[in-house]
Amino acid sequence: MEGCHQMEINGRICSYVEFSTPKTRILVLRGEKGLLGCGYLNMSVAARIDEALAVVRGVQSIDDMLSAEVRLVSPAARDLGIKPGMTGLEAMKILA
Repeated sequence: MEGCHQMEINGRICSYVEFSTPKTRILVLRGEKGLLGCGYLNMSVAARIDEALAVVRGVQSIDDMLSAEVRLVSPAARDLGIKPGMTGLEAMKILA
């Protein structure tokens, strides 16, 4: 389903967007402290603006994102305790 939606993670409401481009899907899940996103997002920009961002790859849905392994972590996300190798859900429990 495309567009903006909400879900509960760790007792908090998080927003997510998902939509298709001609070649892929873009997925972003936002908590109070930061973002979990697909590989389409630019980590260098997140780092430059001090945004907490964890990136997963090879996902096609929000459910995929939550079960996928975090591959990249911005410095701000690392400061919150997020590490590569965590699941997206583990990261979102911190970011929520």
